[in-house]
Amino acid sequence: MIWTIPALALLGIFVWFANGIRKIGAVSVDEPIEARSETALLLIDLQTAFWDAGTFSDTAKVEAKERIVAEVKQAKAAGMPVIGVRHEWSIPSTKAVAKLLGKGLAIEGTAGTELIAPLDDLADHTVVKRVQDAFETRELDGLLKQLAVGKLRIVGLDMNYCVAKTALAARQRGYEVEIIKQGVLTANQQMSEKTIDLLKRKQVTLH
Repeated sequence: MIWTIPALALLGIFVWFANGIRKIGAVSVDEPIEARSETALLLIDLQTAFWDAGTFSDTAKVEAKERIVAEVKQAKAAGMPVIGVRHEWSIPSTKAVAKLLGKGLAIEGTAGTELIAPLDDLADHTVVKRVQDAFETRELDGLLKQLAVGKLRIVGLDMNYCVAKTALAARQRGYEVEIIKQGVLTANQQMSEKTIDLLKRKQVTLH
């Protein structure tokens, strides 16, 4: 079979785009962490672009935000670090996927990547992730090591994607992980049932 130059170009674009999709949903792998005594609260993707996109009902957002703010206050009272994890599409192939399939939300350099109020003023640390797994860049790994954190409590969005992939990456590294269900939003409740079953099999605790 003889491939023409345009056909080869189209194939290359397809492979490049498909690899972007693969990167978005992949769970990173790293060496198990050493024993650590501290706990941190992670705020996943609680950004203006996602919060105001109309994906979640106003009622769900009000209820989740109330629980999230309560969790932040409890964490601060206990001396627990609060880490805001912001999403920014910055890899060329994943930016293309976001533009085509994700309404172009949270692309690096665009408006709406900041944390929603009042969380923008309450987070003690902020890290940026590029895909669903917040550990992918290793920036979060370094911060958690610096803070001697061995246990994570997670709130944010979406249960089926960034929350789940971050939790799975954390478990792979040996972190103890708790997800606060009332502080997590999901756009697909039916899918979240399967996601929760998977998380439980990986010894993620859901409260």
